Amino acid sequence: MAVRASLNLTRTSFTHEATINWFPGHMAKGLKQMRDQMRTIDLIIETRDARIPLSSINMEFERLVGSKDRLVVYNKADLAPIEIQRTVQEEMAKRQQRAIFTDTNKSVSQILDVAVDIARRDPVKYPQFSIMVVGMPNVGKSSLINALRRTGVNRGKAASTGAKPGVTRAVSSKIKVFDKPPVYLLDTPGVMMPHIPDTMTAIKVALTGGIKDNIADESVLADYLLFRLNRLDHINYCQTLGIERPTDDINELVDMLARKIGALRHGGEIDTDKTLQFFLKAFRQGRFGRICLDDLDEGAVDEFFKSSLLEPPMSKNQGQKAKRAAQRLRSLERAKAKGLI
Repeated sequence: MAVRASLNLTRTSFTHEATINWFPGHMAKGLKQMRDQMRTIDLIIETRDARIPLSSINMEFERLVGSKDRLVVYNKADLAPIEIQRTVQEEMAKRQQRAIFTDTNKSVSQILDVAVDIARRDPVKYPQFSIMVVGMPNVGKSSLINALRRTGVNRGKAASTGAKPGVTRAVSSKIKVFDKPPVYLLDTPGVMMPHIPDTMTAIKVALTGGIKDNIADESVLADYLLFRLNRLDHINYCQTLGIERPTDDINELVDMLARKIGALRHGGEIDTDKTLQFFLKAFRQGRFGRICLDDLDEGAVDEFFKSSLLEPPMSKNQGQKAKRAAQRLRSLERAKAKGLI
């Protein structure tokens, strides 16, 4: 803490009151298409972002997957600390989710191996093995599909990719990624949660490119990024950006960075938008090193699942008991209101 104080990095928390949500019509349509296709699917590959291993979990997919076999793939692993992988895999295993980390260029064969192994166990049941790839926007679904296609059948690009969220806008036709047994993938549009109740989760998703910057407010994203870099002691951003000193003040950072990169209008006025975009792009390109934005310390994962209502759903019997208990409570309250008890 002495080092932090000497650098005048004093912020210990970050707050932002405004909600950030993005659920355009094509996402609602895509989610419906996924549900309609579910009966024909043998395996779900859910892609998440390794930089936000918790925040990139979508509750809609928890409901969608149901009892289907699922493999969780943490993409962009080359941008996240290697040491988080074991923790995340262990925590997901507690929730019956097998997790694999990949940067879409490595470990892709592990994903194919899972599908091929399931298909070969029962060739009569799986004459054609079908996989649906789901995930929030810009987590690398299409890049993963292309990597699987290259690895499995040595063929070129089959799914469109892009740095901005929303490139894939509808459920695609099946894409072959393995010959014997025949394995096919179904690409789907990135789907956000219709409502993200936690503002910090939304900021993290937006910061990693899952929500369009103009919706999330670039100044808020940049301010949170600066806060997080300082809290993680990633002070190397100064050297990367070529600025004089670390700071907790986003306005001071913009002033130093704008002059360094020449983001100035006529008369020497700072081009704030251009400077903020430069800062965010540097993070997204991994120029500040491997960074995880989610807290994964002891208890943090449990708290996330509880607060996000992502704990395993109640059984039918448990649900009926809970419903009867709620009915009894309402009856008791009505009786009290009428003065009967």
